[in-house]
Amino acid sequence: MDLSIVIINHNTRKLTTQAVEAIFLSRPNIEFEIIIVDNSDNPDEYFSTNLSGVKIVSHVENKGFSHGCNIGAMEARGEYILFLNSDTVMQERTLDESVLYLRKNQQVGILGVKVVLQNGELDHACKRGFPTPWNAFCYFLHLDKLFPKIPLMNGYCLGHLDNDKIQNVDAVTGAYLMISAKLYQQVQGFDETFFMYGEDLDLCWRVKAAGYQIVYYPFVSCIHLKGQSGKATHNPVVKYHFYNSMLIFYDRYYQERYPRWVTGMVKWVIQKKMPAFMGEAV
Repeated sequence: MDLSIVIINHNTRKLTTQAVEAIFLSRPNIEFEIIIVDNSDNPDEYFSTNLSGVKIVSHVENKGFSHGCNIGAMEARGEYILFLNSDTVMQERTLDESVLYLRKNQQVGILGVKVVLQNGELDHACKRGFPTPWNAFCYFLHLDKLFPKIPLMNGYCLGHLDNDKIQNVDAVTGAYLMISAKLYQQVQGFDETFFMYGEDLDLCWRVKAAGYQIVYYPFVSCIHLKGQSGKATHNPVVKYHFYNSMLIFYDRYYQERYPRWVTGMVKWVIQKKMPAFMGEAV
């Protein structure tokens, strides 16, 4: 089998149904399967379908997005695995060209495509640099918008790079992330320390460290109904996990590289933005 598509359904039955239907409507020519990992805590949101080629792993305990993805990957039979958000709408040729590009370019470890928001704008998470303290500083102070063509100021969103050209980047979004099953096993999958958010950055870091490229491939696309699955702007628990993932990533990859005063400042800023933990899963 060419491709296994792993989708997490966490109380997003309608979105997941739409995402699955869009995959079939995109008419892939490759042999594929869809694996739905259902960790919903609301029975009304459990996913079901009569479509062949869709496997449902039901009643999975919600231990986070990374855990769900790893559960799905264990069920995968494809040469490649695509981790796909439930709030996405697949476009024609996207799956075929993604698999073909990875097959032709063995040095590429992870592939992302042009991920587009509902308003037609690029979802900048689909081609990113790593969030170094400097990159984060420029991003949060909007220096990248003031100086859109200067690479030094655009290290995170990489806005100075052409959105319509193939680019080597640091990371792509977990909303559409394709990797070979063999490499995924080699790097031991997503790190479940990241409950949600940051797991895609961490995986890309480890794949790059293993000597592979991370590539943004813009000749095919996927629509991202961003925020629909996580409701991040309204849910304090989601916000907590977002900022906590920043702390985990910084501690793991940057703490030993920067002076203590930099580390102290970075952590102070993150903790000021982080809501108090509610003790509840998302």
